[in-house]
Amino acid sequence: MADVQLVIFNLGNEEYAVNIMQVKEIVNYLEPVKVPNTPEFIEGIINLRGEIIPIINLKKRFNIADNDLREQTRIMVMSIDSKKIGFIVDDASEVISISEESIEPAPDIVAGIDRKYITGIGKAQDRILIILELDKLFSENEYEALETIE
Repeated sequence: MADVQLVIFNLGNEEYAVNIMQVKEIVNYLEPVKVPNTPEFIEGIINLRGEIIPIINLKKRFNIADNDLREQTRIMVMSIDSKKIGFIVDDASEVISISEESIEPAPDIVAGIDRKYITGIGKAQDRILIILELDKLFSENEYEALETIE
């Protein structure tokens, strides 16, 4: 079986991962400009080299209480349905390769609507990584809200 390259990032004390093919770039945190009448987890927009990019706060989206910005806070710019979207993460500094056999399906305890964007649980050495499919993170209405921000 093949290896999968993952970008590791932190939200609070937990490690998450996404397929490197979705990640366009990782930039230092920029303060987003607020956009009125958007869902709470949409922090606003940034101008990144002339391109307007909506910014999502993953901690708010995942109901993680710790919303402090850190020195290592980054914006991970990803391509989702050919649209660039930035995600605020506490740290994103590592790329690893793991074999497909090291990835298990999300356990049944992870139930409900949230399970749809967890593609699996990766085991790398002594680490457990929650592998996300961020293009499944938004409902149709939420994605439409992102479309109107530009």
